[in-house]
Amino acid sequence: MRFNVAQLLKRATGSSRRYQMREGVEDLDLELVIREPLVGQIEMVRTVDGILVRGELTTALELRCDRCLEPLIQEVEFKIEEEFRPALDMSTGAQLPYDEEEMRIDEHHIIDLTELIRQSIFLALPMHPVCRLNCFGFCDRCGQNLNEGACDCSESMVDPRLEILRKLK
Repeated sequence: MRFNVAQLLKRATGSSRRYQMREGVEDLDLELVIREPLVGQIEMVRTVDGILVRGELTTALELRCDRCLEPLIQEVEFKIEEEFRPALDMSTGAQLPYDEEEMRIDEHHIIDLTELIRQSIFLALPMHPVCRLNCFGFCDRCGQNLNEGACDCSESMVDPRLEILRKLK
């Protein structure tokens, strides 16, 4: 996910380029199990200070259901928008000051979107993925997956502090 933007940096402010992406990103992060390639469109626009990168991308990840721990495939859609600034002045070749190292156009005029896309995928993940809306999860006493059938537990456990309320029937 590296793009050479030397020609775009030489163009006037407002100039743009569009790229269609279809790229395998299976090794993007050890915590992510990516099942489909990254697909979408990226637009790069020349700004006064650098290159503005915008895009809409999708991929699919293998996650675990928060209720029953079964694997599930979750499609993830996300947008990116970030301005990258050059490390070198195009006309003089002088080093330019800049704080954030990962949002920088390197000295070879390459933009690397890997870290931006990795962070965007993590931000787009659901907080509590579930395999289906009516997932029953596990029995809290015996551990039976309630999606596969009822468990053999006789009655639900009651907090001992609330046991006195049974006498009010």
